Amino acid sequence: MAASNGSRSMESRTGRSKQRYNSKGERLVAGVVPLTADKNFVMLIQSTRRKGWVLPKGGWETDEECTEAATREAWEEAGIVVEIVYDLGDIAESRPPKKHSSSSKEKHRSLYRFYEATVTSEETDWPEKATRQRSWMTYAQAIEALKDRPELQQALERSTMNR
Repeated sequence: MAASNGSRSMESRTGRSKQRYNSKGERLVAGVVPLTADKNFVMLIQSTRRKGWVLPKGGWETDEECTEAATREAWEEAGIVVEIVYDLGDIAESRPPKKHSSSSKEKHRSLYRFYEATVTSEETDWPEKATRQRSWMTYAQAIEALKDRPELQQALERSTMNR
């Protein structure tokens, strides 16, 4: 995907009106394991909802392919342009639903589809820059940073990143 920062065709999206759900009612989420070309580092971003670090990911919408959603989320959340290398498959959310939710509405569980991706460009300005930090980490650093997110650790483990 060749894109210059000035003429970017990707637009940041908000809301969930076009959000996809499967037959079990799981929210479908697309994400990337963004690696350097030499596969020695992975980029993690700070979570906006919880403390800690996460992989770039977000809702897969009805008007886009899953790979398009994954590359869009990488741009929106991390400010990176990526080339999808391959599909890492589906990973079910394993953590229990939030207990101390202020609303009594049942939160949808998520089904993640991650792709290994090579970062081709790291931009200085991106849609969620104000709310997210990003950091390149080694495999060991990333596994530790994702210790409270087993589904994200699983995506990293499925990647061909150098250990």
